[in-house]
Amino acid sequence: MSVNVNRSVLDQFYRYKMPRIIAKVEGKGNGIKTVIVNMTDVAKSLNRPPTYPTKFFGCELGAQTQFDAKNDRFIVNGSHEANKLQDMLDGFIRKFVLCPECDNPETDLHINAKKQTIGNSCKACGYRGMLDTRHKLCTFILRNPPGEPDVFQCCLTEATTLWKNIHSYLDGDDDDQDWGEETTEEAQQRRMEEISAHAKNLTLSEDLEKPLEERVNLFYNFVKQKKEDGAVDSSDKEILAEAERLDVKDTAPLILTELLMDENIRDQIKKYKRHFLRFTHNNKKAQKYLLGGFECLVKLHQAQLLPRVPIVLKDLYDADLLEEDVILAWAEKVSKKYVSKELAKEIHAKAAPFVKWLKEAEEESEGSGADEEEDDNVEVVYSSSARELKVESVTPEKPAEEEDDLDIDAI
Repeated sequence: MSVNVNRSVLDQFYRYKMPRIIAKVEGKGNGIKTVIVNMTDVAKSLNRPPTYPTKFFGCELGAQTQFDAKNDRFIVNGSHEANKLQDMLDGFIRKFVLCPECDNPETDLHINAKKQTIGNSCKACGYRGMLDTRHKLCTFILRNPPGEPDVFQCCLTEATTLWKNIHSYLDGDDDDQDWGEETTEEAQQRRMEEISAHAKNLTLSEDLEKPLEERVNLFYNFVKQKKEDGAVDSSDKEILAEAERLDVKDTAPLILTELLMDENIRDQIKKYKRHFLRFTHNNKKAQKYLLGGFECLVKLHQAQLLPRVPIVLKDLYDADLLEEDVILAWAEKVSKKYVSKELAKEIHAKAAPFVKWLKEAEEESEGSGADEEEDDNVEVVYSSSARELKVESVTPEKPAEEEDDLDIDAI
């Protein structure tokens, strides 16, 4: 059964038709997935690669997608009804198919890789314009322009060709290739580097399609290598770029905590403040993962860190790595996501005085407008004699050299 491409058009004689989506749920439990049986036919009616609407579904549902063009299988992880996907497809058609001038679907997409823009032209009315590239699908489209083969098959074919070229070059077989006139050692090295770079780019384009766990592992290995090379201190921008490339920016603080911090976390907060700010600044989800990473650290260094939980939390708060509402929300619920329920309860118990101080400080700032300088001289300390944690006023160790407020956008 076919339906109008633009389903807001009710005319039964509307010329632009597409098959209704047929979805089949396979597997069970964590392995359950939805196969869109006729995605190739649907996409053909829209003049778009079948990977585009499939990936769109993944973006909208927050689900992983899989493409196997050779076997005509386009998959969205999870169980999804055909009617729900059909309604979702309307959104894809509105954003990426219909002409914004005449509402006809006779459009083509044009990719400018250098400028990272997506143009849109209509054969029906002559419209030419640019797509809004804020949707996550646009990143995928820019990496996989229309008209290219399936991304996995494309990468496999090109990579195979590249390695054939490399071996042919090394063996001195240049019957099928024109390497140009330069035969110097420098020219040969340059050509080899170009081939290697091309092969690397093909690999990178596949990474984004991997499951979250694999992408997190790739990010972990990237940061670990930087650390082993002694380059991690100055690599905050590179680390951010790699996290963004792998789409693991939210979870990155969990990895950074594991690799860059230990029982000396108070000193390391100062040392790696920029690294963490690049992820946690105005990102509450990343801050939650930072708290999870801290809980894991407490588990690893329980004797040293458990008594210092409130002090470390205050350090993270003072460094602007954690926002007040994130800490308060965390304090409301004991979770066993990162550590055992028993240890989580202990961590929350130790944190209670700091959380209390945070709430009271908020109330005072809202009500009486207390002197901010007094807040600067408040620290949560541990009293071994009383075996309890309390808030005390302390004298700052250094009177002057305070770090200026950090503008993350200016880094």
